[in-house]
Amino acid sequence: MPSDARILIVDDHEDTLYALESALAPLGYRLGRATSGDEALKQVLRGQVGLLLLDVRMPGVSGLDVVRYMRRLEQTQHIPVILLTGFGPDHELTSDAFALGVADLVMKPIDPWALRTKVRYLFDAHRRHLALEHEVRELRALVKGHGEDHRENPGEDQAARTTRHPALPHHDARVPIQRGQGAHTEELEQDRT
Repeated sequence: MPSDARILIVDDHEDTLYALESALAPLGYRLGRATSGDEALKQVLRGQVGLLLLDVRMPGVSGLDVVRYMRRLEQTQHIPVILLTGFGPDHELTSDAFALGVADLVMKPIDPWALRTKVRYLFDAHRRHLALEHEVRELRALVKGHGEDHRENPGEDQAARTTRHPALPHHDARVPIQRGQGAHTEELEQDRT
């Protein structure tokens, strides 16, 4: 996720958008807004969305429809979604939402402190997850490149490969103090006697 990723707030009521933006402003994250499911999907597909706050019931494309579509695409399937509903507890909605992998289902009116806590946790966890995925891809490319170097010179001995690609020490490895070659040889001779 790019460093300029934002939280996208989606609701068809302007006053709700304003209230959610006000509740999340203290976090300091970039915020975006959409007033329909179609608009939300367009923004998500353009990238740079790290979390969605999404109203369930909107005219046209509903919040659940947005989530269904997102989960089918590799680029959007892991973006965390918090669904918002003002219609009270609904067991079918809850079941459908969590079956789609929604992170949370929040009832309106929303407690700003609880919402900020959830958003901070989910947004930061998603950023860490993407950073780890990026590291894994880089390491795989490095390993693949290292493996291709071995195939280029199959007759090359281990010493030559080690010289070209020296092994990195483990971060806990203790490196002994290096002494001059002559002093070390004299100590070995003394130990033998």
